[in-house]
Amino acid sequence: MSEPTEPTVLYETRDRKAYLTLNRPDRLNAIDFRMPGELAAAVKRAEADPGVHVIVLQGAGRAFCSGYDLKISAEDGAGTQGSGGGDPVWDPIKDYALMKRFTDDYFSLWRSLKPTIAKVHGFAVAGGSDIALSCDMVVMADDARIGYMPARVWGCPTTAMWVYRLGAERAKRMLFTGDTIDGRTAAEWGLVLESAPPEELDARVEALADRIAGVPTNQLAMQKLMINQAYDNMGLHGTQILATLFDGITRHSPEGRWFQEFAAAHGFQEAVKWRDSGRWIPEGGGPVPSREDLED
Repeated sequence: MSEPTEPTVLYETRDRKAYLTLNRPDRLNAIDFRMPGELAAAVKRAEADPGVHVIVLQGAGRAFCSGYDLKISAEDGAGTQGSGGGDPVWDPIKDYALMKRFTDDYFSLWRSLKPTIAKVHGFAVAGGSDIALSCDMVVMADDARIGYMPARVWGCPTTAMWVYRLGAERAKRMLFTGDTIDGRTAAEWGLVLESAPPEELDARVEALADRIAGVPTNQLAMQKLMINQAYDNMGLHGTQILATLFDGITRHSPEGRWFQEFAAAHGFQEAVKWRDSGRWIPEGGGPVPSREDLED
């Protein structure tokens, strides 16, 4: 089989702005093994361009990003790190190294000296929320959804940005339940900068980007470095190390293996449906539900 040639991240510039577009619309911009590196490369390209003052990140098609493209790995037990969700031996450092590289790729948006804006339509969920929340500012459509559903089983948000944006109580509200919220609620809670009616989203983001684009790049860089330093002082990097280790553990805990076995038996969509419905996830794993259980 030939390697895919279509880039997973498109790049264009105009009027002092770089536009990065997640480009797997047929998979709702689900994250494959190429996308994180291509995203980081696009950020680096924008940062090296003296004509770019601000970066806008968006998604092609019907959504911003649906998270990791885990259908195959969940159903065949391959895991996400290549050492095997269903393998008898799990290498936690191999897992950590891969997932930390992905996290660092997303966080190139945060570490870039140029301001970054995520424009979210449809949804930014699971790993897609990690990408969006790595941007300096997020503007959502009122009806868009954001959340980290794998917090219920088989995941931990590796960027750890929920607590830094929401504070402890609301971060716990989101990650104890795996619920999603719409753009209006996300803006009210302070998770994102603002929300807009879907038909006004593009114009709202353009107005913000244009306002920023009029500022000299050295001024923008100094303001961003100063603000980000406050988060670094609060232990952001250390928190991300812990979150990334925990993410690997969640996929190899007894409950995580149960979820993978469920997906192998009934398909990933059925496993996700069970997880997101709020039905109990067996402590310590246990037998996979039968087809009759799914129909109850």
